[in-house]
Order: sequence, then structure tokens, then C-alpha cells
Amino acid sequence: MGNRVTRGDFEWVYTEQPHTQRRKEILAKYPEIKSLMGPDPHLKWIVSGMVFTQLLACYLVKDLPWKWIFFWAYAFGGCVNHSLSLAIHDISHNVAFGNKQTKWNRWFAVFANLPIGIPYSASFKKYHIDHHRYLGGDKLDVDVPTDFEGWFFCTPIRKLLWLFLQPLFYSLRPLYVNPKAITQMEVFNALVQLSVDLIIHYLWGLKPIIYLIAGTILCMGIHPISGHFIAEHYMFLKGYETYSYYGPLNWLTFNVGYHMEHHDFPSIPGCRLPMVKKIAAEYYDNLPHHQSWIRVLWDFVFDDTIGPYSRVKRVCKLAKES
Repeated sequence: MGNRVTRGDFEWVYTEQPHTQRRKEILAKYPEIKSLMGPDPHLKWIVSGMVFTQLLACYLVKDLPWKWIFFWAYAFGGCVNHSLSLAIHDISHNVAFGNKQTKWNRWFAVFANLPIGIPYSASFKKYHIDHHRYLGGDKLDVDVPTDFEGWFFCTPIRKLLWLFLQPLFYSLRPLYVNPKAITQMEVFNALVQLSVDLIIHYLWGLKPIIYLIAGTILCMGIHPISGHFIAEHYMFLKGYETYSYYGPLNWLTFNVGYHMEHHDFPSIPGCRLPMVKKIAAEYYDNLPHHQSWIRVLWDFVFDDTIGPYSRVKRVCKLAKES
């Protein structure tokens, strides 16, 4: 690709994130993009169908041998759960019920969380706001790996292990980088999740619980869909900190691949992000982007110039809370 990053430290920059200025320019030139903002009326029905599909799957796998539990967890259940985690990502931007119904969005995210097996939605919301507000912010954006991760996971075998352990790092990193007080919504999220897990266990035994949780962990580790974790912000080309992916897996992931467009306009639901690219094509067509999440994972593991250190970092001033 040329002009690659080098190992040894993060890429420190002393400029604002590019999305703020590009958003201003695009809205000034194409004010009609504002009409794309607002809730997605179909999201709640799609997500509900996925949740009930997984509950049906829990019943269907209850008597399967363990090898088939893990097979279906990776091949099917985990894909649905990863997709639901990305639905929660969209819901965290209030696109299920709109900005005026924030509580409905929060509780619907708890509902979407149920097949994931582990309480996730409330904590994700709490930290994802910072990811957008302080992209790459030192000690603020917990999406950026720690110095230890950058230093240690620097060989192909270690990077492969790091990909496998990604769910663990995403869970524990916030507690080290930017610990925050537990919110009431996180408590509710945990209580609801535990209650439903116990009900499933009472009705159908342990295997459905393992099916759900194993699928979540496996498909957020080494899996084609998990390529989006690396594709979104790892600097494959020096000077570019956010990348889009326009391939077919967007159909399964609520268009999370349209990531430059999403960071430019986080209040636009995933289903309308392709329209942003179409309207403001000259702003996106010439930017580097990915064609394959599988290729992203391959390059991340085997290219010596790419690793956990391949991220932009900046020092950000804390915004005033409203």
C-alpha cells in the first residue's frame, strides 16, 4: 500500500479529528443530508426478530452433542449475536426510537442484549459516547489498545492470540484506561440479563447458555465479521485514522462498514449511511477504504508494519457536560 506506519509507538497527532470539519463542509454543501437523521422505523422489528430467533435456537440446541453446540455457536448464533451487538451500537445513537425517547432506546438495547448472554449494552453506551467525542483521545477513547497491547502483541502468533482475546480486552480495557462509576442502567442491564439467563437454564439446561455466550466470544474474536474491529480505525495508511468497508457483510452488520460516514454523521442510522456516500460522493470516493474484512485480519496478523500500535492518538480537552 505504501506510506505505512511503523511499530514502536502510536501515531500521535496534534490536530482535531477529521470528522468534525468534514461534517461542517458536507452539511454546508448538501443540507438535505439532515433529512437522513432520525430513527429507523424498521430497526426495532429486525432486532426483535433476531432476538426471538436466538430464543428458538436455544430450544433447538438443548439436546445437541457439545461439538455441535460450539459449531452452531460459531457458524450461526455468534453471527446473530455479533450483529445484535452492532444493532446495540446503532441504538446507542438513539436511532431506534429517536432522541426524544432516550429511555426507550436504552431499554430496547437491554432487550437486544439478551441473546448475547453477557450484560453489555449499558456499558457500551457509556463509553461509546467518548469514542465519538474524543476519537483517539489519550486515556479517553477506550477503543485504542493500551501500551502493553501494542508492545507485546507484535508478532504474527501474538497478534493472532490478541484477535482471539479481543472480547476480553474490550471488556477489561475500560476499567484500566478510563474507569467510570457503575450507572443505574448498568445494574438494570445486569439484573435483566442474569434473570433471562437463569430462565433459559431452568427451561432448557446449560447447553443453550453455552451456545449463546460461546457464540458471542468466538465471533467477536477470530471471525470474518470481527474484521470490522480492525478495519474501522487501525492505520493501514499513514494519515488516515478511519476507514470504511463497502462489502457484502454490511448486510449482516447494520452497515457498520460505512464507518467514515458514521463518524461524520452518528445520528444517521446505518440503513441510510449509503445515501450519505451517494450524496456526498466526492468526499468519500477518493478516501482509502477496505474491500474485505478477511483481508484486513490477514494483513493485521502477517504484515509487520501493522499491529495494536497502528492507531492515531491525540490529547483531548474534556468537553463540558450538558
